[in-house]
Amino acid sequence: MQAPSGHTTTPPVHALLADGALAGEWALDPGQSSVQLKSRVLGGLIRVNGVFRDVSGNGTVSPDGQVSGTLTVAAASIDTKQAKRDTHLRSADFFDTGNHPDITFTVHGIRPSDQGAEVTGTLTVRDRAQPLSFTAAATVQGGSEISLDAEVHINRADFGLTWNFLGMVSMDNTLAIHAAFTRR
Repeated sequence: MQAPSGHTTTPPVHALLADGALAGEWALDPGQSSVQLKSRVLGGLIRVNGVFRDVSGNGTVSPDGQVSGTLTVAAASIDTKQAKRDTHLRSADFFDTGNHPDITFTVHGIRPSDQGAEVTGTLTVRDRAQPLSFTAAATVQGGSEISLDAEVHINRADFGLTWNFLGMVSMDNTLAIHAAFTRR
């Protein structure tokens, strides 16, 4: 099955995993990848969107189709286009980037699902690790590029990010992830 862009869609990805065609080492392409943070303030009336400007990662696909890897985000690279807010997000009230510079997601596996690929792993923020599973759309281009796209819902309190002035900042957040990998 072909997507309009010429990329293959998820079912062939799983066939390629099963037959070993994607086996090898993969590196995240930071120029083609993005991690965006979406939140709401003032009781949900105002959207706050940000992007982490510094992302890196790698992955391994074994000959039998097992997938592992890591996506690392430099917490201090948050950019919401408001310097004062960004400084506050980097402070001990939120990411505490001086003591906890990285946010990491360690992939434990990827398996087929009705909606795409089910990704399982561990998300670590401020040295607090939580299991995390989500559905992602997967595409392969030419056997040398793989992309995963997902929206992941998290509760920031699970990671100790509980600052909330008068209850006006949502605890529920969304990470919009586009992770593009190239074969090493």
